[in-house]
Amino acid sequence: MGPVRILSLLPSATEILWALGLGDQVVGVTHECDHPPEAALRPRVVRTTVDPHRPSAEVDRQVRELVASGRPLFLVDLEAVRSLRPDLVVAQGVCEVCAVSARQVLPLEEAVPGVRVVSLQATTLEGVWEDVRRVAQAAGVPEAGERLAAALAQEVRRVAESVSGLAPPRVACVEWLDPPFVAGHWVPEMVALAGGLDVLGEPGRPSWRTTWERVAEADPDVVVLMPCGFSLAGAWARLGELATEPAFRSLRALVQGQVYAVDANAHFSRPGPRLVEGLHTLAGIFHSARGPHPLARRVRAEDVVLAGRP
Repeated sequence: MGPVRILSLLPSATEILWALGLGDQVVGVTHECDHPPEAALRPRVVRTTVDPHRPSAEVDRQVRELVASGRPLFLVDLEAVRSLRPDLVVAQGVCEVCAVSARQVLPLEEAVPGVRVVSLQATTLEGVWEDVRRVAQAAGVPEAGERLAAALAQEVRRVAESVSGLAPPRVACVEWLDPPFVAGHWVPEMVALAGGLDVLGEPGRPSWRTTWERVAEADPDVVVLMPCGFSLAGAWARLGELATEPAFRSLRALVQGQVYAVDANAHFSRPGPRLVEGLHTLAGIFHSARGPHPLARRVRAEDVVLAGRP
């Protein structure tokens, strides 16, 4: 029996597979799989029905209309899947907005008789480590899964110990700008481990829609902008959307230079190994004695104004 042929239907699974040393066995990925760089060279079997280049409010409107009508946000090329002949498909069952939904996997099972499906379910960091073990087990490398999960958990403990006893800043993490969404699932847990106090998010709870007025009322010391689906450059390019938000521009954190943009795609949105790097990023933001993290960029009030000019 040869190596397992694996199809990944979400970017975090792709990152997990490479971290497990299984990259050579990945035969297909999604349009968003871009890490490591060689993953982007694999055949892409998924595309989105949403235009991510539109303003945030427009993207939000597209998503809400598609969900309300029962239409999919992602389309899977079944013919391409058949041609790739995967033995194993890694999918997810947590968020229909973020990746191919669980209900879209059934046609894949019919298209490729005998294919096995692993559905990732993480909403916490421990859940992510368990998903690492689950993928490794399904791919026939359980020992590699145990080693990777243990190493990630150990690094989390190391970061948490390094900030233990430091005064925790009050933090708001925002994973969409217009309208603002409070970052959920594993992010509030990451805030706590990095030595902060999340004033809006709840560990394990999905992200939820709010207003900038509500964020201002919470009066966080630090605000972290992590728009889902975007890199640091992508987040920075959307700052202009906040130029006409009086509540955002009045934030004490903004006035005091404590608003930061980060790479959500790499370190916060995807439940995979690089969440640990996100933890380092938060610790660097919260505790300046550690030094600002190079993957976080401070947002000044004038940056927002300049970005909002035509």
